[in-house]
Amino acid sequence: MNDSSSQLEKAKRFLFRSSKINEFRLWGLLLTMGGMGLMVLGTSGILMWGTSGRLFAAVFMVIGMIALLGSVAVYFAAGMLSTSAMILVCPECGRQTKVLGKTDRCMFCRTMLTFDPDQATEHPQIKSAEEAPNASTVKHQAVQENSTTTHH
Repeated sequence: MNDSSSQLEKAKRFLFRSSKINEFRLWGLLLTMGGMGLMVLGTSGILMWGTSGRLFAAVFMVIGMIALLGSVAVYFAAGMLSTSAMILVCPECGRQTKVLGKTDRCMFCRTMLTFDPDQATEHPQIKSAEEAPNASTVKHQAVQENSTTTHH
């Protein structure tokens, strides 16, 4: 029974984790929804108290607008981080994902990814010079992949 409860705890921790970029986007979304909700709540002051509720509405409209401006800043920061993130193919789901820092999670399947060899659970085999493709072959393959994905 202790083993199943520890597995449940691991599953809960895994379920509510996502990549760093998605975390930033989540906070931006929460600020957007919270700001809009505060502005709607503020306008309800006019409906409930008539003209005397204008001060209530004005205060909540300003707080809601500040939250919306905060969400713009968070989305801007997430966009700037996204442009400088390393892109790699997730070994679990096979999709391209962005990694911030040394460790991050896949944006789709939430698998933990790392560039730090000390934290890696599996170490890929390093190919010898004869087996490794040269840089022009890799670049040519990347150009072919990009040209096939952009024309769809």
